[in-house]
Formats: sequence, structure tokens, C-alpha cells
Amino acid sequence: MVTLAVTGHRDLTERTAELVRIELRKLLASLAEQGPLTGLSCLARGADTIFAEELVDAGGKLVVVLPSRHYRENKVRPEQAETFDRLVRAAVEVHELAYAQVSEEAYQAANEVLLSRADTLVAVWDGEPPAGPGGTGDVVRRSRAAGVAVVRVWPEGSKRAGG
Repeated sequence: MVTLAVTGHRDLTERTAELVRIELRKLLASLAEQGPLTGLSCLARGADTIFAEELVDAGGKLVVVLPSRHYRENKVRPEQAETFDRLVRAAVEVHELAYAQVSEEAYQAANEVLLSRADTLVAVWDGEPPAGPGGTGDVVRRSRAAGVAVVRVWPEGSKRAGG
């Protein structure tokens, strides 16, 4: 069995989201040759959601880690609610952390759950240094420090919105 966790940017341009989707599809197909796939995701918009969709489409088992109670109501945008709900229904497990509100601390705790259960971290990451605790660069740094392998996905021509 191959157990993956995902971290990645939420602010992908539409074109980058397409490129990332293609690369994740290829990566998951390659990893599936090693055994059944299990993937952990917080289902944040952007990279987390794309990874979860591609994992489910590839026949993998999805484990959802929600950083706080009422995460859907507080963080999921209306235009993303249908996809979020579909992925939660597809999950084999939904792990909701006990935090009352989404916060830096809640995100860090969710990332700890991801890293504690994964063999490999899939990082949809532009390679920039961490902007602060709990972000993509920080999770990559913590993953490497914990000895969890990191596979970076950032296709040629990728950009973050506004950047």
C-alpha cells in the first residue's frame, strides 16, 4: 500500500490547476503500480481538492482531515461546496480535529496528522521559502525533517494567482 498526503497552494491560476491535474494523474498512475493508494487531504481549495479528485478517480482510498469543527461552513466557498461534499462522501474516513475555529494552530495540527500517516508527501509547491507556519513550504520543511519523502509537483509554466 502507498500512503500519500498532500499539501499545496490554494491560489493556483486556472491554467496551473489544469497542468497540476495532469501531473497528479500521471503521478498517481505511476504510484498505483506499487500497490493500492491511500491519500490524505484537508480538502482546501486548489491543490488539496485536485489531488483528492484525482486520487478517487484513480481508485484510491481518500482520508479527509478537517482542521476544525464546522470547517465546511467556515472555509468552503459556495462555488466549491458541491465538490467538497462529493469528496467527503467518497472518503473512507473523515477525521475532524476538535478545534472550534480554523486557525494557524488547527492547520498545523492537521498537517501533523497528515505527516504522521503518510509515507510520501505530494507537494504542489512553487519552491518558495515558507511564508509562515502551516503553509505549503513549512509542511515540506517539516516533512523532510521527519524523514517523510517529498514529491514536488510544479509543472513548467505554473503560476499562482496574483503572482
